[in-house]
Amino acid sequence: MKLYSGPLSMFGAKAEIAALEKGVDVELVMVPFEMNTLYQPKHAEVLRINPKRQVPVLVDGDLEIFDSTQIFEYLEMLRPEPALWPADPKARARARLLEHKSDEVYFPHIVRLMGLQATLDDPLAVEARAAATACYDEMERVLGERDWLAGAYSYADIAFYMAQLFGARMTAPMTEAHPRLLRWRDRMSARPAVARVAGAMGRYLLSQGRPLPPFLQRLSGGGPTA
Repeated sequence: MKLYSGPLSMFGAKAEIAALEKGVDVELVMVPFEMNTLYQPKHAEVLRINPKRQVPVLVDGDLEIFDSTQIFEYLEMLRPEPALWPADPKARARARLLEHKSDEVYFPHIVRLMGLQATLDDPLAVEARAAATACYDEMERVLGERDWLAGAYSYADIAFYMAQLFGARMTAPMTEAHPRLLRWRDRMSARPAVARVAGAMGRYLLSQGRPLPPFLQRLSGGGPTA
């Protein structure tokens, strides 16, 4: 089994963490990436398999799929234990909705901040950070007194952890206004699979001279903070 990802792919990192949590043996293929040109030129296998021209892509024999959520679903069927979706239908639906919100509601606000880190007063940046904060408010309420977002540890936690990592890098971090989420992030960072993938991403950023938020600095073994 091969997983095509990239050193700064949030969605690829989600799939990497899921495979590690499941104990599924995959060959990780990091596609070419450079800070100025990004993923150009595109990897030939990614272009062939994914019409969206993006990682992650998973190849298992004659099966070729893309999209981190689709990879989650396949890994769950392939290796049911440890379960990363709840068994109860309603609980599973809520967990899937949280994963979807991380990718499709919260993360687009963070994408809007890319390139605006030096112009924090830009109205677009102000609006995007306010929208991200509203998402944190919602997730703080959802988490409540539980350890994990959907009750048991799940793909919803993996998705939001990686999304908020990019939020912290793009001037929209969680703050002391969200103490439950901050404790949740500490629990997430302590998981070996999460620490391995997020730490590798942090070390790549350090190699490019990029600052890290403090929690990612700790996982990466040092370097400047932001």
